[in-house]
Amino acid sequence: MVAEPETEERPVVSPVRPPDTDPLTKDELRALDVTRRFGTIGALLLALGSLGAGAAPVLNPVLDIVGLRLFARIPTVSLAIAFTGMLMLIVGWLLLGRFARPGRSRMVTRPQVTRTLIMWLTPLMFVPPMFSRDVYSYLAQSEIVHRGMDPYALGPAQALGIGDPLTSGVPNIWRDTPAPYGPLFLRLGSWIAGLVGQNVVAGVLLQRALALVGVVLIIWALPRLARRFGVEPATALWLGAMNPLVLFHLVAGAHNDALGIGLMMAGLELGVRRLPVRVAGDTPPPLARGELPFIVLGAVVITLGAMVKFNALWALGFFGVMIARRWHGRIVDLVRAALLMTAVGAATMVTVCFATGLGFGWINAFFGTAGVVWSWTSPVTELAQVGGLMGVALGLGNHTGALVSILGTVGYVISGLITIKFLWDCFRWRYRPMIGLGVSLGVTALLMISLQPWYLLWAVIPLAASAGTSRFRNAATVVSVVIALLYPPTGSTFGGRAYVIPQAYVAALIVLVIALLIVRRSAPMLLRREKA
Repeated sequence: MVAEPETEERPVVSPVRPPDTDPLTKDELRALDVTRRFGTIGALLLALGSLGAGAAPVLNPVLDIVGLRLFARIPTVSLAIAFTGMLMLIVGWLLLGRFARPGRSRMVTRPQVTRTLIMWLTPLMFVPPMFSRDVYSYLAQSEIVHRGMDPYALGPAQALGIGDPLTSGVPNIWRDTPAPYGPLFLRLGSWIAGLVGQNVVAGVLLQRALALVGVVLIIWALPRLARRFGVEPATALWLGAMNPLVLFHLVAGAHNDALGIGLMMAGLELGVRRLPVRVAGDTPPPLARGELPFIVLGAVVITLGAMVKFNALWALGFFGVMIARRWHGRIVDLVRAALLMTAVGAATMVTVCFATGLGFGWINAFFGTAGVVWSWTSPVTELAQVGGLMGVALGLGNHTGALVSILGTVGYVISGLITIKFLWDCFRWRYRPMIGLGVSLGVTALLMISLQPWYLLWAVIPLAASAGTSRFRNAATVVSVVIALLYPPTGSTFGGRAYVIPQAYVAALIVLVIALLIVRRSAPMLLRREKA
């Protein structure tokens, strides 16, 4: 595997090692401490606001708790509190980013970033679900498996019944839809169902614990991969693991994408652990001791990620390119690597499908349910909506549904062709395979008609480990902030009263300005433009 140098804002010491940096000064450490507290207060406010503005279950247990039930009875105020917490976490993330900027002579360390991340995510570990109601679907689908039924043939309403407490929490659009998730995730969920029964609160907390396992894997693998690819580990952690989309959707939202991404990143780290780091033109060394077992182990773990969320399977292809480039970079090496990845991946899939007892129905369910939800943030969906409006205006009728189906299929084809192109370009040394993986996953997410904000993390996290330029970092930062602000913590338009959302945002902005004035007095350097 060759690690090519990238153009940076300062000279790169080594194509495979990030440049050495000095520790933060005393004033910078004080500013870092203020930033930590600022973000922690934001996390606490978001947790508090979730009691009245989160995606609470239908039978909300908070209503039975004296004191806390007040927040559920003043939902507009709770939403303003939650928005304030969101804004403070985002601003705190941006303030911390100045100490993790590529090319900076003094930089925050990896342990400092990790400690800050722990401080910020801890309050979000024990809150009601936020930003989405998907976790209730996880609980219902897991209960279907626990009862011995097929989650890939039956939806919660058919399998559990409309009156079941677990079905009541599932959004209407998913009640009659089979599960689109891998058998490994649903089997793990069935064990949770066996432990908690119909206790929704305990089920949500254990599902979030499962997501946190994925977050921990990301925190473990991301800086190690970053150092291998010449990216400062603290920068990678800041952009990938501390990203507001991670805090909001993987932790607070308890999405199973966290486990899928975590296994994918951990598999990549294990797989490349014994591969030699080379520069262009080097003669490939002979196989190192333990290199092949780690390659196989990495492929197994990546495939386990695909048994949670299918997207992780993309990593097997780019991992195969890494192996082919490490061997001799010939076509025959690419074929050998592809056969190895296919054999390991297929063996792992078959083993998981039979071991879980769920078979292979997840494949049809994944592709069959991918187009059920039309996301308003999806470019493909919006293009279809525009086409439908034009059809109505021209008197041709409303063909939005047909256009969504057609454009969705076109999107799959285009994303497949782009992925093949990047696989070939990476094999020909034009890009790092990790960059190719991130771009391919990003394009695949953008061309899905069911695009959700957390889908972009499949692209951002691999790219954070391999693209160390400030240009990429700035673009990813802007996209992350904009997407993080698009979805309210309720996971809906606040019961149809959309006018409440701008009111809550205005209140949150006022509180944010006051908080920033306090920060300006405590650590003035945080709000001053840093000299180049």
